[in-house]
Amino acid sequence: MNALQLTPLQRMQRRTYEILDGAVADSKSKACEIFIAVLVVANVLAIILESVHELHEAYADYFHYFDLVSVIVFSVEFVLRVWSCGLKYDPAPGSAWRGRREYVFSPFGLVDFFSTVPFYLQLIFPGADLRVLRMFRLLRIFKLSRYNSAMDDMFEAVRSEKDSFSSAFFLLFISCLLFSSLIYIIEGHDQPDVFPSIPAAMHWFMLTIISGWGNVDPVSIFGVVLVVVTQILAIALAAILTGVVATAYTAQVQRREALYEMEVREVLADGVVTEEERLKLKSLQLRYGITDEQVEAIAAQVQVENKAH
Repeated sequence: MNALQLTPLQRMQRRTYEILDGAVADSKSKACEIFIAVLVVANVLAIILESVHELHEAYADYFHYFDLVSVIVFSVEFVLRVWSCGLKYDPAPGSAWRGRREYVFSPFGLVDFFSTVPFYLQLIFPGADLRVLRMFRLLRIFKLSRYNSAMDDMFEAVRSEKDSFSSAFFLLFISCLLFSSLIYIIEGHDQPDVFPSIPAAMHWFMLTIISGWGNVDPVSIFGVVLVVVTQILAIALAAILTGVVATAYTAQVQRREALYEMEVREVLADGVVTEEERLKLKSLQLRYGITDEQVEAIAAQVQVENKAH
């Protein structure tokens, strides 16, 4: 629907969505992004400093009031996002709830909700011990992921290489069974308190794989050899998984650049760049995390190719 066909309230709703979601790359959207990002970082620092007993005792009131202001801001942001997502799609029967449902049940919507819930639970249950729930405030750090594609790229990379990860974890499972059984057989008689059973040996194996040392020194020569082999296996598995993730992450970044290049080619096909197209490209650039230098290189390459044709 054309913006001129929207009612004044709908235009305000659409503008709110554009500012909060970064759908339009302008100064107001950028200022909102910077404000929320700074507030999130300040909240995480406050949570960390508040855990220091001396600082908590000396500045408890300041921490409380800062958290109160932050919760008010994040709550207003959450309500505005839910409201404005009603115009994420052109007005049509059911489109308002479609946009709102997509946001509320999205990872970002859940983070926005659960990062403020502990404060309200404290108001409802003032005498309850909610220290564990208060740590949900650390979820606010994930709000920064909305303004950076790095975490999305990482998750997409892991998802695209799920078969490789499945193979690596299957190898880890087989190794765990084999090496745990062997260490139980070899060291179980000499150290019955340490290796009383295969499950206890599996605990040792996982510690060795994760940290490089299972907090146990073998007493037999075969046990020493097995520990060395287990540590080498841990290094090999870490190298394999790191290589898989690095390759998949690089491929995901290149895929985003290719998608952006396709958009640039489409925009420059007629030789005219409208204001709407410019804002769309700017929004995609921010979403994909592409630098200005990369944009200039892509545009120059497309222009040279268009002139050659």
